[in-house]
Amino acid sequence: MQTLAIALGALVLYLVAYHTYGRFLARKIFKLDPAATVPSVALRDDVDYVPTKKGIIFGHHFTSIAGTGPIVGPALAVIWGWVPALLWVLFGSILIGAVHDFGSLVVSMRNRGQTVGDIAGRVLAPRTRILFLSILFMALTIVLAIFGLVIAAVFDLYPSAIFPCLVQIPLAVAIGILVHRQGKSILVPSVITLGVMYLTIVFGDGGPLHAFNHALGGEPGKLDGLPTIGWVAILLLYSYIASVLPVWTLLQPRDYINSLQLLSALGLIVVGLVVAGLAGGAPVGPDSGRPALEIVAPKLRAGADAPEGAPWIFPFLFITIACGAISGFHCLVSSGTSSKQLRCETDAQFVGYGSMLTEGFLAVLVILACVAGLGLGVKAGDSTLVGAAAYEAKYATWDSAKGLGAKVGAFVEGAANFLKALGLSPAFAIALMGVFVASFAATTLDTACRLQRYVVQELARAFGRDGVAPPALRPLANKHGATLFAVLLAGLIAAFPKPGAEWSWATAGSGGLNLWPLFGATNQLLGGLAFLVILFWMWRRQLPLWFVVIPAVFMLVLPGLAMGIELFKPGGWLAEGKWLLVSIGGATLVLEVWMLIEAALAWPKAKGILEDPLPPTAAAGRR
Repeated sequence: MQTLAIALGALVLYLVAYHTYGRFLARKIFKLDPAATVPSVALRDDVDYVPTKKGIIFGHHFTSIAGTGPIVGPALAVIWGWVPALLWVLFGSILIGAVHDFGSLVVSMRNRGQTVGDIAGRVLAPRTRILFLSILFMALTIVLAIFGLVIAAVFDLYPSAIFPCLVQIPLAVAIGILVHRQGKSILVPSVITLGVMYLTIVFGDGGPLHAFNHALGGEPGKLDGLPTIGWVAILLLYSYIASVLPVWTLLQPRDYINSLQLLSALGLIVVGLVVAGLAGGAPVGPDSGRPALEIVAPKLRAGADAPEGAPWIFPFLFITIACGAISGFHCLVSSGTSSKQLRCETDAQFVGYGSMLTEGFLAVLVILACVAGLGLGVKAGDSTLVGAAAYEAKYATWDSAKGLGAKVGAFVEGAANFLKALGLSPAFAIALMGVFVASFAATTLDTACRLQRYVVQELARAFGRDGVAPPALRPLANKHGATLFAVLLAGLIAAFPKPGAEWSWATAGSGGLNLWPLFGATNQLLGGLAFLVILFWMWRRQLPLWFVVIPAVFMLVLPGLAMGIELFKPGGWLAEGKWLLVSIGGATLVLEVWMLIEAALAWPKAKGILEDPLPPTAAAGRR
């Protein structure tokens, strides 16, 4: 019953937070105005700036920020025990993550949909624009280089997920055209598409679809299907196409379908959790009863009880769990795409604050799947482990838990056990969770590609005058040139093998793992810098700052501390001569310190002094 009480308690806590703290921020702090002119109306171009219903934007925004982040991070962090992970997710998402996402969305919306990088140059100091954009560029390059590998790994582990994920793309395009050109409702065709996807999961592991899936994915875990580099190339090509198309063509409908998929999957997990909590899980053998659902992980593993090889719980818990508590990547989605689609200011609370709380609830379910769901039964060779033995099989040491397959597998197997408690077949439960993970990794990939396009274009213009790129960089100011540059750079990085391996067609495609150790700290540092931009924007308008200052300090200090430890500890990057990580990690710390110095110099001069206004447009709206 403890597991069930935690899940229901978290749901109630999030609902209360949305209707109290979220409403307070919307009405009393940001003073959202339903009559204000928003960027999607003032600058409408039907490519990036498109007035859109809040339900559709919620689908795009939520699936873009979710991805695999709230799965991979919590699934690893429970190695330190379930209590620290749960507390960070619950209170981090309410007091820090949702405030970060909501604030980034509002500030961007009040600045014609500019990204936080551009806004930094106006509200802090002109030099900070290039500094901020440089950090954004590095973070997004890592995302693009790694997420193709994430999807390839999921397809290798769960080949039955391949066709359901692929069939979603043409169906989403058809829905986008139908909704945009004929003004039809998106709900009914999206529900039908979701039903088609579920049918392909039910029948996807037999007959021609089985042959198709396994020709591309091979046998689970054997890397005998399409090579990783092949998947990376296909996925980056898809990202290029999705990133230059108008948002209504593919991005919005596909993300809306995925949001329905996520909500339906969450619903099934919750119902399965309730059934397992009241009646037990599915029997693990023909003569066994239903195992009781209980938390089988320790509350805390730290100090002398810390798992072998694990870093210190402080500060590394706070960069291991990013999405689900707070993630700097979210400020890019808020300011890069969502702020350009809101058709009403008051929709920002639902999209910005509400999406983060929903992601936090997903992270809570991931934690419960890994610390309780696994205990209902995990295959280990010819036998099935239950209880604490199942947890130990996944989390005995840091090395046994930190692999991508281990983290994804812990969630998929634990969540599938909740579904099996409902009487669903093991094959369908596993395939459904595999589609769940792969679909959301894909939404992160193509959204990150579009965001990187914006960043590259802004960087090109930042080196010119009056917003015009110099001749040498002018191709990068074009959306096709910027997107092509982003895709080719990510593909080049990914083409290398993983650390320590020699290059071959079998190992190519894992090069993003060379930079992956940087992602956690860089991503969280980005969140701290976004808070800095929000803080200055509010300081100039003499708005209350108390709810931003503490999260800003927290997210500026902890990631920098974690990066410094990785750089300089005995056996760290510097000691082991990992010069790629040393150079990029060191440069990131230098950029952070530089931005903080610029902020300290600008702070006394900024109070009550509005930044220079943006150039006038035909319909400038409220700024």
